[in-house]
Amino acid sequence: MKKIIAGVDEVGRGSLVGPVFAAAVIFKKKIDKNKIKDSKQLSKEKRDDLEKYIKKNSIWSIGSASTKEIEKLNILNASLLAMKRSIKKLKLKPSITLIDGNKLPNLSGYNLKFVIKGDQKISEISAASIIAKVARDKLITKMSKNFKKYAWDKNAGYGTKQHLKAIKKFGITKHHRKTFGPIHNILSPN
Repeated sequence: MKKIIAGVDEVGRGSLVGPVFAAAVIFKKKIDKNKIKDSKQLSKEKRDDLEKYIKKNSIWSIGSASTKEIEKLNILNASLLAMKRSIKKLKLKPSITLIDGNKLPNLSGYNLKFVIKGDQKISEISAASIIAKVARDKLITKMSKNFKKYAWDKNAGYGTKQHLKAIKKFGITKHHRKTFGPIHNILSPN
């Protein structure tokens, strides 16, 4: 029996805003693995094109953990929760699930293995990073329409100079992660 390999990656861990996303991807036979690279190495346009290609040629799912869950669990545990959710949502159970990083979600009944720098080594993990990044960027861009001052459509909620300046000037929103250093330091400067 052919091994069913799933790749899993998360995005948005370092962002100051919104949920963390994870995707799980199992390739169908006809996908060209040579086309797929780590999402961080691709332009937005290339990511968007590849995301459509990957979705068409794979079984995929997305999981997330909310800002509230991030604040309650911490970002590492919230990322693992998003990964767990994405794996459980797959319509096909993998023989092995390869996860980017050095930690595994708590998920019994699955064969899980972490791969350090997996997004650079395993095309299924790279594909998961692309799907998760495109989905999260779309959400953050949509959220930014109501919070234009923070330029989330340009910075995806990360702590750019412009974003941190806007936080100091206008305060935080319900989407900001209050437990994250830069925001915590602005809220309680002592």
